Amino acid sequence: MKMTIAALTLCSLSAFAADTSKPMKVNGYISESQCGATHNSATPDAACVKKCIGKGSKPVFVDDDKKKVWAIDNPDSIADDAGKPVTIMATLDTTAMSLHVDKVTKVGKVVAPVQGMKME
Repeated sequence: MKMTIAALTLCSLSAFAADTSKPMKVNGYISESQCGATHNSATPDAACVKKCIGKGSKPVFVDDDKKKVWAIDNPDSIADDAGKPVTIMATLDTTAMSLHVDKVTKVGKVVAPVQGMKME
């Protein structure tokens, strides 16, 4: 009986690990660890993010959906995307709140009309 319970526990843990190791597509933006989700996702301040990373702050990913801040375990993969809205393919580690970026796709900004200008 004990052996059966141990085997079932091991199998269920293996299944859980397999589910979390699959890359997922997530929308968000690259921020830095000091400010985290306080940067605006529609127009994050790229200059501010780059400046803070240059001073030693760690790059992080903020997901658009829940505004969760994720540590990036391979920060070189997003070096050109600091402060920019992106869609990433990443493997998430929910226990450590970290992710491994497999692919980055830049997301274009929506430009607001100039005040007084009519949009047709």
